[in-house]
Amino acid sequence: MLGYWDEPGKTAEAIDPDGWMHSGDLATMDADGYVKIVGRIKDMVIRGGENIYPSEIEECLHRHPAVQDAQVIGVPDARYGEEVMAWIQLRDGIQATEEEIKEYCRAHIARYKVPRYVRFVEAFPLTVTGKVQKFKMRDEAIRELGLEEVAAIRTA
Repeated sequence: MLGYWDEPGKTAEAIDPDGWMHSGDLATMDADGYVKIVGRIKDMVIRGGENIYPSEIEECLHRHPAVQDAQVIGVPDARYGEEVMAWIQLRDGIQATEEEIKEYCRAHIARYKVPRYVRFVEAFPLTVTGKVQKFKMRDEAIRELGLEEVAAIRTA
């Protein structure tokens, strides 16, 4: 890509002086040179100095037999900066508890990546094209968890 049409500011934000385009995607490359997109920089949760990629936790949760779908976000935390929160849609007719979900995660991912908060939902907020709106999930979670003051301090 040479740049955005008639948008030199956006072009400068996306393409560095060496010509590399910074898309915001996080990727890994294997020994054979194959690249796998594993998340987005903006989706990264920084908890106590540890970088946590929601996609890794979501993949773990999708393997749980009760989980139909899962989305993971970061919510503000006074001690750690951010904490992990999972929004989970359960399969029809199947029940699970918050503790069951956390225990499953403890068995499959590093302890610091286990969601502190688990919320069971019927649906996720979506755009008209069906993309999950994590910023809306975060705003709603902040209100529900009473984290407005912590969020205000974190963004100040």
